[in-house]
Amino acid sequence: MTTRRLFSSFNRGTQYGQFARVFGYNLFIFATWIPAVIFFHDNIGEVTRISGPSMYPYLNTSYNENQKEDRCWVNKFRPTQNLQRGMLVSFRSPYHPEVLAIKRVIAVEGDRVITHAPYPLPIADVPAGHVWVEGDNRDANKTLDSNHYGPIPLNLIQGRVTHVLWPWTSFGAVRWWEFKGRTRVLKGRKESALRF
Repeated sequence: MTTRRLFSSFNRGTQYGQFARVFGYNLFIFATWIPAVIFFHDNIGEVTRISGPSMYPYLNTSYNENQKEDRCWVNKFRPTQNLQRGMLVSFRSPYHPEVLAIKRVIAVEGDRVITHAPYPLPIADVPAGHVWVEGDNRDANKTLDSNHYGPIPLNLIQGRVTHVLWPWTSFGAVRWWEFKGRTRVLKGRKESALRF
């Protein structure tokens, strides 16, 4: 009897009953979409913000004028397949794994790179399964890249930056093939890359 009295307020005809039914339905719909959203974010793509001076002047074009940040689309579907020089990639920073960094691929496996300070050697060979990445900023103090930590393994790469979404003045596809870098790269063959 007390059970009937306790649950009688949740009958369909009462105000609380309708609220509980609608709330339960909406909660169920919301909960069923959580795995799909997680899968999409981890495997398909995401919108990410670009902060800091590392990729200036290509990204964050107004970095010296204000603190606005660019928003970019990062494609996470097969991010390491057919990587080419000039592409922008997002990866886990070797020095700070909790940070997702965005840099430009300068050299791929088998290439030889003429390095910049603070790299300890004047020339670096990119081994198999690695790439050499650098920021676009000419000031080496404003970018933490392969000149600091050497070539990065392909396993750290999370995605490719394919489109700039914000600001509207930069909106569109990233034209990575037009990039002319400051770093000299002696192109090699994949087969000649060092294997460990």
